[in-house]
Amino acid sequence: MKFIHTGDWHIGKIVNEISMIEDQQFVLEQLVKIIEEEKPDALVIAGDLYDRSVPSVEAVTLLDKVFSKILLELNTPIIAIAGNHDSAERVSFASGILTKNKLYIQGNFNEGIKKVELEDSHGKVNFFLIPYAEPVVIRELYKDPNIRTHEDAMKKLIEEIKKQSNYGDRNVIVAHGYVSFMGDIEEVAVDDLGEEKKKRAGLEVSDSERPLNIGGTDLISGQVFEGFTYTALGHLHGPQKVGSDRIRYSGSLLKYSFSEARQRKGVTLVEVDAQGEVSVDIKDFKPRRDMRTIKGPLKELINPEVYRGTNTEDYIFAVLTDEGELVDPISKLRAVYPNIMGLSRENSIQKEGSKTAASLGYKTKGKAELFKEFYKAISGKDIEADKLDIITDIIRDVERAVK
Repeated sequence: MKFIHTGDWHIGKIVNEISMIEDQQFVLEQLVKIIEEEKPDALVIAGDLYDRSVPSVEAVTLLDKVFSKILLELNTPIIAIAGNHDSAERVSFASGILTKNKLYIQGNFNEGIKKVELEDSHGKVNFFLIPYAEPVVIRELYKDPNIRTHEDAMKKLIEEIKKQSNYGDRNVIVAHGYVSFMGDIEEVAVDDLGEEKKKRAGLEVSDSERPLNIGGTDLISGQVFEGFTYTALGHLHGPQKVGSDRIRYSGSLLKYSFSEARQRKGVTLVEVDAQGEVSVDIKDFKPRRDMRTIKGPLKELINPEVYRGTNTEDYIFAVLTDEGELVDPISKLRAVYPNIMGLSRENSIQKEGSKTAASLGYKTKGKAELFKEFYKAISGKDIEADKLDIITDIIRDVERAVK
């Protein structure tokens, strides 16, 4: 069995007030090309088809166009679930009718856990669809007051799935959430919260991923999925494995924040043999525009000798290292990089307490010496001698005028 694992399309995403719809169409055309070449038995989408619960007309149109091409022209089944960005009800709409066209999609648990059976030359492969749901939904669904966390909910769902699966079958889970394999999640320091806790749990997280809960209670142990042939995960935007290639995140369709600048974007090609052994291959996308960070003095960044040979149409975040005041730097950068998304000034100061307060013994120090200390506290380096001479002269002139 060969299938393509992807997820986190976020169709209709807007980044820094720029619509990514054209960029998404560009890479989705590459996905269609990969399907044409590889001829997989299925395309698996592990949640977050759309970026918002009520997608735009452009987003719906694009998804419809891509799905129609894959289902009707390439005759490739699509297996998909809702993620935390999707509306479960909208994703589930007309799913019964769509199944006739080999679109197997689940947004909620109204009819229990959906099982999709596909066959290859070696027999059946079962795909179990677990759309994103809050723990309270699963608690009410199964009337189990012990379900409090995402891990509790996932354990319950996996328990139900095992009732439907036969030992020896090749079984694939499609799910959406934070899954770690660094031993027991409770071993992670309890005072670590949110994204820091997820990093401590061995996960590569990104700024564009919406937190599922406060305090890291959304973490799920990878041990929950032991015994399954493959687990296709969505939610994390960086492609990564969890413990082994049997549990993987495919990553997002595109880079959706500058924290993802170094990430590879593409899809995971998964092959499962007769014995259930898994092999994976990453198929990279070539984006219409890359998302990258540039750094240096403003004058250097807009120098043709510096940017020649690069794609100035890329989405850019500029880190300026200039010391003095700059006049309208964003306009000067945009003249070269029309799709610049933001800029910042490099802060080389290692702050240790307030830098607006004078140091100890300030009452016995002269004004020039106090300014010298202030300059170093703000800039992170000693003031040059010629600049200090100018400041000393100014202080002296002011003191004479006051007298």
